[in-house]
Amino acid sequence: MTDNTAVVRPCAILTAAQFQQLIDVPSALTWFANIDNLQTRRAYENDLKEFMAFTGIERPEQFRIVTRAHLLAWRRDLESRALASATIRRKLAALSSLYEYLCECNAVVSNPVKGVKRPKMESAEGKTPAIGDHQARALLSSPDAATLQGKRDRAILSTLLYHGLRRAELCALTVGDLQQRRGVMHLRIHGKGGKLRYLPLHPGTAEMLDAYLQTAGHASDAQGAMFRPVKSNRNVGGRASITADGVYKMLAGYAASLKLNIAGFGPHALRTTAATNALDHNADIAKVQEWLGHANIATTRIYDRRKMRPEDSPTFKIAY
Repeated sequence: MTDNTAVVRPCAILTAAQFQQLIDVPSALTWFANIDNLQTRRAYENDLKEFMAFTGIERPEQFRIVTRAHLLAWRRDLESRALASATIRRKLAALSSLYEYLCECNAVVSNPVKGVKRPKMESAEGKTPAIGDHQARALLSSPDAATLQGKRDRAILSTLLYHGLRRAELCALTVGDLQQRRGVMHLRIHGKGGKLRYLPLHPGTAEMLDAYLQTAGHASDAQGAMFRPVKSNRNVGGRASITADGVYKMLAGYAASLKLNIAGFGPHALRTTAATNALDHNADIAKVQEWLGHANIATTRIYDRRKMRPEDSPTFKIAY
């Protein structure tokens, strides 16, 4: 905060009778424990600490006397720091989630975040790029199919490009997540919030997965990680999954070899590419929503770029 901005301190808004009806404010640790996604939990924890520092909150019971005015002041402070709209939305969502939990516990009487306007999404298209079909094909064929690492990387790239997984979902896959349902092989995906979804396995991915698992030697290890560091595969009992950072570095290496110098390119770009490609080829957007594991179809619409396809531009309709 700047020196000319007064620190916002909580002011009493509850009557004595209302205080008597409330239970003790539970520890934030119990709220964090209900957030399954580790990255979300870490981000929300940082957001909460930031809000507490801004308002001067030091004790749990002080959350009872936060008003909408405090949230508006915090939002103004966040905006003054030129934070991205998505970041501000997440921080407000973190506080709202906490207050909804406190309301359920009867520790507070209302959620002061309700009614606080969230910044608009900066772009309907989203910032994560989608690569072209020729670039996707080049990426898939980049790894050396004659080596164990190359077989693994081909299987990883195919799983991402044909199934639209989040990086964390890919890393969480076990061999046992390859399951047959109604005569068709599926991937069982452990999504956000502990939600499971089942995706039919693409035939090309199935071939690459089989080639990798047979060569790696852990095709029958149902409880072990599907994609493992190559070094671990060479060690007896090495069952740990490749890390999210490992996936990022692997993809960055192949992108560099292909000279894919695309701003914002990373593992999520392959999810964007998969969703965009499916929609371009007339997949039902509601089915794409389920396929991606989105709770809200508005999130899925970010990937719908059919109105923005370069080949449909009047530029290419001109003939002199």
